Amino acid sequence: MISAIAKPTASIPVFRARDLTCVHGANEGDDLTFADELMLDDSYWFAEAARQVRLGIASSESGAITVGEDTEAGTPGASLHLDSCVTVMSPDGTTTEVLLLVEVDMFGDAAAVYALPLAPLSPRTDYTLVGIDIDGAARKFAEVACVSFTRGTRITLASGAQRRIEKLAIGDRVLTRDNGVQEIRWIGHSTVRAVGDFAPIVIRAGALNNEADLVVSPDHRLFIYQREDAIGAGRRELLVKARHLVNGDTVIQQDGGFVEYYQLLFDGHEIIYAEGIAAETLLVDTRTRAALPPELDEVLARKLPGHEDRAHLQFEVQKALLDQPDAADVLREASRRTGGRRAG
Repeated sequence: MISAIAKPTASIPVFRARDLTCVHGANEGDDLTFADELMLDDSYWFAEAARQVRLGIASSESGAITVGEDTEAGTPGASLHLDSCVTVMSPDGTTTEVLLLVEVDMFGDAAAVYALPLAPLSPRTDYTLVGIDIDGAARKFAEVACVSFTRGTRITLASGAQRRIEKLAIGDRVLTRDNGVQEIRWIGHSTVRAVGDFAPIVIRAGALNNEADLVVSPDHRLFIYQREDAIGAGRRELLVKARHLVNGDTVIQQDGGFVEYYQLLFDGHEIIYAEGIAAETLLVDTRTRAALPPELDEVLARKLPGHEDRAHLQFEVQKALLDQPDAADVLREASRRTGGRRAG
């Protein structure tokens, strides 16, 4: 099996179980719970006062998932179990998938249940439970965790030419920031609803010295080298999540419709150039591994040690340092007229 990765941490937008209460059926009066205790055709009421919180997620070398240190919910270090993917249906017939995660205490008992809707839920609405999927939950969760580029994104090749991501093929040689020319080992492709927290981030032309718009998944991390430490990170080399740069102007979240996402896998976790911006490729870890075809576990297991030990993985900047309306402008100016230097 491809080994699990101890870093980086991530966070996902979840609701607490109490935000979805059963109002009709076998579990009437109970909060949303894990698959073993759920009953099809039960109806759940989505609370009007419900508020999503960020649940920190960390991966361990053993393959376990725990609550991360940077979290708004749960106990840091507590075990997390990906329980199931349930499907609920609103009165108008619209269905929504919801991932259920269970926080487990030191005695092995369920301490909390969290719901991660894959599309927005409407308050003051009855949702009927119409499906419970345990086997497919890991893949759904992996698709959420994967960093992705969108159709049309131009990737810089070894030759310096740029090619649209949908035209790339396995074996194509791509320019990386830290390791020269590397071949693509796998390309993932999916079409998902571009709604809520899962809507893509648009980094408009010029926002980070890019010539054209770059559109990526919300947690996609961009690599920025500053001439000087402009945001107080204590270093010049930064990994910045796209969603932390949203300012409603030069960086926006594009909500609505569907989006085609592409994932690029290399032997190592690389920094490549997309629309001229240095950006990360897919990192294989406990969260994302289920998105890969099963045969990759056997074929590439010995070829992916580079996903475990990359110096640039230590460079991620927390949101607090970017919590200013001009963060993108500050980073753009800090990175002007630099060629950057190699990480590590």
